[in-house]
Amino acid sequence: MTESAGNKKEDCHAANGVKPGRNGMVKNHHHHHQYQKQEKVYHAACNGELYSRPFMESFEETPMLVAVLTYMGYGILTIFGYLRDFMREWKIEKCHIAREREEQKDFVPLYQDFENFYTRNLYMRIRDSWNRPICSVPGDKFDLVERSSNDYNWTFEYTGRVVKDVINLGSYNYLGFAENMGSCATAAGDVTVRYGVGVASTRQEMGNLNMHEELEKLVASFLGVESAMTFGMGFATNSMNIPALAGKGCLILSDELNHASLVLGARLSGSTIRVFKHNNMQSLEKLLRDAIVHGQPRTHRPWKKILILVEGIYSMEGSIIRLPEVIALKKKYKAYLYLDEAHSIGALGPSGRGVVEYFGLDPKDVDIMMGTFTKSFGAAGGYIGGRKDLIDYLRTHSHSAIYATSMSPPVVEQIITSMKCIMGEDGTTIGRSRIQRLAENTVYFRRRLREMGFIIYGNNDSPVVPMMLYMPAKIGAFGREMLKRNIGVVVVGFPATPIIESRARFCISAAHSKEMLDRALDVISEVGDLLQLKYSRHKVLPSLDRPFDETTYEENEE
Repeated sequence: MTESAGNKKEDCHAANGVKPGRNGMVKNHHHHHQYQKQEKVYHAACNGELYSRPFMESFEETPMLVAVLTYMGYGILTIFGYLRDFMREWKIEKCHIAREREEQKDFVPLYQDFENFYTRNLYMRIRDSWNRPICSVPGDKFDLVERSSNDYNWTFEYTGRVVKDVINLGSYNYLGFAENMGSCATAAGDVTVRYGVGVASTRQEMGNLNMHEELEKLVASFLGVESAMTFGMGFATNSMNIPALAGKGCLILSDELNHASLVLGARLSGSTIRVFKHNNMQSLEKLLRDAIVHGQPRTHRPWKKILILVEGIYSMEGSIIRLPEVIALKKKYKAYLYLDEAHSIGALGPSGRGVVEYFGLDPKDVDIMMGTFTKSFGAAGGYIGGRKDLIDYLRTHSHSAIYATSMSPPVVEQIITSMKCIMGEDGTTIGRSRIQRLAENTVYFRRRLREMGFIIYGNNDSPVVPMMLYMPAKIGAFGREMLKRNIGVVVVGFPATPIIESRARFCISAAHSKEMLDRALDVISEVGDLLQLKYSRHKVLPSLDRPFDETTYEENEE
């Protein structure tokens, strides 16, 4: 395996970047004990005083032969795509794409044919791997509506058959609260009877319920901040609030792998945007230093404010933000920090309080704490937490607060009940046990995949587990073969990932039993052999299963 943290004492610059030279290849790695020794040297030499636990992430370098074959695959698909376009133009092959009507040929084009080249010639070949309709609760298992296509995935028809009990390795149901029975479902049902489903108004008009006030106080208490505000949509929590926090004359420093909602919010703000390499502290510090030294373009006036945008867990890479180092830099250069914990809240930390607790940091060191309720809480919406004056400002300046309909009462109750369960305020240990089980499942699943020989990206403690597929033909093949064996997975390709880094993304849940994971792992290994997906050149010796504790990830990995 290749570790992202630099393992050479004399090279701190390579150590801080998660992917030095794209994938951070460590060529002198021989065995586990040597790795442990190198990891300790890194933390002692390069900001080790900022971390209370080892920080281990892996991004194994793409094998050269695999990279070449992947590019060849895309090249062949492109050539045949142009050939098919030629045949469509001459009516030899039927064209299913949206086209301009003949009588509108002199108008400004509404559809750009060349821009849709990838969609019609590459994406359509594997379109059946996405948008599959399910007809049950997306828990540890789900039921899938079967469909078929007679025109190469341009249209689908439902066969009338339902595929039962498909093991769910795709949903963000980290703590298993997406369920139709239990205390959360019961409470949400009772609230639906009392309040109804919708509020039909904004918070500033007639849509502010006592439940909303209770939820915001609970969120603030859970995060350890002065105040919090909730919103009905997670995407809009970012895209509509960042413009209220920054504007013209401000500088936004954004991680290159930030979510689309953060990117959209930054663009809508009108601020100057500069992008730093993913999780690379040298790149971030260089931008901060340049911003302080040179100021705004042309005028060289100081920036009104500098806002750093990062995520807790990156949902395509499975990596965790180097938060201690980011906080140290933001303090050094007097910048503000906006932390998106959509995937990390509930999924990291001993009590599920996210990446801040995971690193043992003070929530007050993060200026704006953002997260969503759509993952660990099994609900919908998002929140922003921070100082009281910040939240009071957002209540009157955020478009999402002023113009959006209030959060639905049963959704609010789902969040309140699940959050109290996580905090232990319901008088049970269900929440704590689920957090522990998620950590166990994550470590176990990642270790087993590496032992099988797959290339796995990300942090050892991240429940988002990307497994590299690389070649375009294997994207659809992997999804189909897994579904044939009753395993539901998410496959991802370009443009959501770099063109040669297509992958399958597994999301681990506390709802998964060890038997389910073993069944899924056996199937993944079988399909991996069938499609020749075991690319890793760093063989890992199987280790004995034993109970999880705080040091398990140190000893079990590699």
